[in-house]
Amino acid sequence: MQKLVFLLFTFIMNIAVYGQTVIKRPKLVVGIVVDQMSWDYLYRYYNRYDDNGGFKKLLNQGFSCENTLITYTPTVTACGHTGIYTGSVPAIHGIVGNDWWDKILGKNVYCTEDDSVATVGSNTTLGKMSPRNLFTTTICDELKMATNFKSKVVGIAIKDRGSILPAGHTADAAYWYDNKTGDWITSSYYMTELPKWVKDFNSQKMADKYYKEDWNTLYPIETYTQSTKDDMPYELKNYGSHFPYDLKRHVAKNYNIISATPFGNNLTFDMAKAALTAEQLGNDAVTDFLAISFSSPDYIGHAFGPNSIEAEDGFLRLDKSLGNFLNFLNEKVGEGQYLVFLSADHGAAHVPGFLKEHKVPTGNLNTSGMMSEMNKLLNEKFDYDELILHISNYQLYLNHKAINASKLKEKDIRKWIIEYLLKQPGISSAFDLDALYETTLNATIKDMIANGYNPARSGDIQLILKPHWIEGFEKGGTTHGVWNPYDAHIPLLWYGWNIKQGKSNRKMSMADIAPTIAALLHIQMPSGNVGQVIEEVVR
Repeated sequence: MQKLVFLLFTFIMNIAVYGQTVIKRPKLVVGIVVDQMSWDYLYRYYNRYDDNGGFKKLLNQGFSCENTLITYTPTVTACGHTGIYTGSVPAIHGIVGNDWWDKILGKNVYCTEDDSVATVGSNTTLGKMSPRNLFTTTICDELKMATNFKSKVVGIAIKDRGSILPAGHTADAAYWYDNKTGDWITSSYYMTELPKWVKDFNSQKMADKYYKEDWNTLYPIETYTQSTKDDMPYELKNYGSHFPYDLKRHVAKNYNIISATPFGNNLTFDMAKAALTAEQLGNDAVTDFLAISFSSPDYIGHAFGPNSIEAEDGFLRLDKSLGNFLNFLNEKVGEGQYLVFLSADHGAAHVPGFLKEHKVPTGNLNTSGMMSEMNKLLNEKFDYDELILHISNYQLYLNHKAINASKLKEKDIRKWIIEYLLKQPGISSAFDLDALYETTLNATIKDMIANGYNPARSGDIQLILKPHWIEGFEKGGTTHGVWNPYDAHIPLLWYGWNIKQGKSNRKMSMADIAPTIAALLHIQMPSGNVGQVIEEVVR
């Protein structure tokens, strides 16, 4: 009898212990990155967002980290997507820009280029991409390893870098848009042939269907009072000069234009829905991950600027589509069964032409012209051609091979370049990256530059622009990449599984996103992580 009681007690205790140690996770994690979205867009258009749209739902039912900042430079697309998903900075994960000068190969390298792989899904070279330039794991990689690779991970974006870098090294698939064919493609890094569902999706030629709708404003154009008037002289005219935009003329001809319209977001949502359905993401007890990036706001911003009607209309339409997508997730995965975060890879500066109208100090810096001029003057002084090989990510790359071979004094060359740069309008500081911590510089800016500096891939001399000055874009549109809040202050919203409503104005970092997901899922944080868990989100 005592033995029977003991066995019964042991059985009950085992059940109790087992019940206490079950790790609960959502069925699906959906990461949403909006390419070029400053934090203030959440509130700039708040009164115009649909009550059933996505942004109000995330703000009013989810948790908002109102003071989330990027802690490195340059604040560009590749670094931003990588930083979100690795919890790290370029100094560690190695993605120091959308491209950089490779000191060993002696050429410019694109962040995801990979000549060892082939395009899958078209006959172009746009699929010769992979995550091999990324040094660390992403949160998606860590999820795959935590579940012994039972989780499915899929990345989707119009831009290859917006799909590949978040999904990581171990992803089941990453898909991006081929702007020459209008199809979604991938590379042989992931597979040798597109799945049938992707082929079926491509056969619909969705871009042509959206072109046939043309692009007019969602609401009467006179209601767009948060924006400057239509057809400003500093907007690019490549897509037409004003609303309505005639897109029908591009049917079956130009598959690139759709990226710079709100329909690029629609196309991405369509692809994401098709992937979720076909791959049965969130359909079992093992957590899956869908990493989506919306590239079109960036293309629109670069073409028209953040104060344009085009930008406002793009976000109003994105809001509606996002609301519909959340409803789709409720239907397919189940309300409360999925976790969503929404952030951005960077913001953007106002167009200098717009700022000049309102008496704000601003300007454009022509770095390519400046490099040509410096090389000419350096040749006259040191009798050697092309001592500066490249300028990118606000850094100059010196021709070390030539300097060493000619026995020129590199110290003298660096000194001359820095003195020249400091005389140029729009440049507030220039210094040797080797002497970063000896440079007199604001501590916040110094730390951001250090976080972006990787010795193998970064340049030799750093430029810092004056506020509101931008690199290039003399004939319209805007860009981003600097330390200032307009580029570095981004939204961060959490919604769904185990997320309580609220907000915090405490200073947080883009790098905090990945470790917070790791904490929610009870998995290891990525291998280069430097971020902190956001306690307000995981409580």
